[in-house]
Amino acid sequence: MATPAPAFVGAPAASLSAATLGRSCGWAPPPRHGLAWGGRSFHGIPLSTPLASGRTTAAATAAAAAAAAAAAAAAAGSAPSASSPRMAAATGAAAGAAAPVNTDASARQTLERALSGLALKKRITLLGSTGSIGTQTLDIVAACPDAFSIVGLAAGGNVDLLVKQAVQFRPAIVAIRDASKYEALRTALADAGVTCEVVAGEEGVVAVAAYGDADVVVTGIVGVAGLQPTLAAIRAGKDIALANKETLIAGGPVVLPLLKEHGVTMTPADSEHSAIFQCLQGAPADSLSKVILTASGGAFRDWEAADLEKVQLSDALKHPNWSMGAKITIDSATMMNKGLEVIEAHYLFGASYDDIDIVVHPQSIVHSMVEMADTSVIAQLGWPDMRLPLLYAIAWPARVSMPYERLDLVKVGALTFRAPDHAKYPCIELAYAAGRLGGSATSVINAANEAAVELFRQEKVHYLAIPKLIEATLDAHRADWLATPSLDDIVALDSHARTVVNGFVEAGQYLK
Repeated sequence: MATPAPAFVGAPAASLSAATLGRSCGWAPPPRHGLAWGGRSFHGIPLSTPLASGRTTAAATAAAAAAAAAAAAAAAGSAPSASSPRMAAATGAAAGAAAPVNTDASARQTLERALSGLALKKRITLLGSTGSIGTQTLDIVAACPDAFSIVGLAAGGNVDLLVKQAVQFRPAIVAIRDASKYEALRTALADAGVTCEVVAGEEGVVAVAAYGDADVVVTGIVGVAGLQPTLAAIRAGKDIALANKETLIAGGPVVLPLLKEHGVTMTPADSEHSAIFQCLQGAPADSLSKVILTASGGAFRDWEAADLEKVQLSDALKHPNWSMGAKITIDSATMMNKGLEVIEAHYLFGASYDDIDIVVHPQSIVHSMVEMADTSVIAQLGWPDMRLPLLYAIAWPARVSMPYERLDLVKVGALTFRAPDHAKYPCIELAYAAGRLGGSATSVINAANEAAVELFRQEKVHYLAIPKLIEATLDAHRADWLATPSLDDIVALDSHARTVVNGFVEAGQYLK
């Protein structure tokens, strides 16, 4: 039996010449110039909190959240009482925005990069290279070899595809998370004539994230497993193209201070947050009033809430617009994906939860919008295609000419919007409640959702049990709530939340 590899094994890599990878693509720099769920509440926070009577800008709400952060610190990690609801997640807004927006410094940074006069040339490390995010990112790199090159690749366990990727892109280092496949990977790479460092296990993925002279690390690893490698990349001073939601949803209280400490830029790679990021380019500090996230409405968009008791697993896996994996498709059906995106938007853009709205947009053409202080609304539109936000995340602030299908509004015909039905989508309000509580609550809701969805996929619980299990787990977390969790706390609470969810089901609770 092969012995698991140490963190670093292998020979130095041959240098990668982008000119050998195929055709180049053109690029140009940017221009110069609620309803409550059954009336219940969570920790004293109503599951539907009315919007403030007067809108405030993101900077103003961040200042208010800073005061909340001080109060949270004074509480020495105790959970807030039911009589003192926390209106914003202090940990995120107090630290500012993860993305380079909403400040004079970020505006200067964007302008300096755009006007540098240097040709676009980004060295990329890709975490999760054999998954959907990874393969689409490599499609972009292959199409633009003069603009992008690969430094490192990390995958979970797909040896065959990882070897093919290494043959094509000639990385300096390759990692396989499943350490039992190290020998098979090393042998296959040698047989294919690829000379590079080969590492394995969790430590190997972390090593790839921090390795060499990569300019940007694309974080495509799914789940909390992607958090440690992302933190390693930040500590190594590498910009982050964020495709892993858990980095901020679970790890926001740890990640934001670290970004500031190391002067690292984080750009969003999913469609909704990329849309917001693009809309904010050139916006002056203190001008953002509201973030408007669009949602397809998922598999049950056109169902009545009363009919959800009839849902089968096959129904939840029928997304009307997108072809995605099972877990994210179910999250779209419950709209927990949008609730989690609210939390992510809070951390990315420094917006108060009162200033983040969700609208259902069945056509999935408007990917999200922002309202500015003067009430102007700016939107980003395009066909549903994940390559565009990925491209902008790694090329920012450059705009790269690509042969993608152009949006034809005449062909689209109509764009419609409606408010989400909170009776049908109780997970939305649960996400807002966890976000307003802040601290460790967002990590717990993410883990509880993953565990509940997995039980539904195994057909051990009904679809309607998903929000009930999440709410019960959040309520059970009250005694363990932390205002400023450490990384170890986040990992431990993630594991504990999953245990709690499974414990409820084993006890015969919240099955439907």
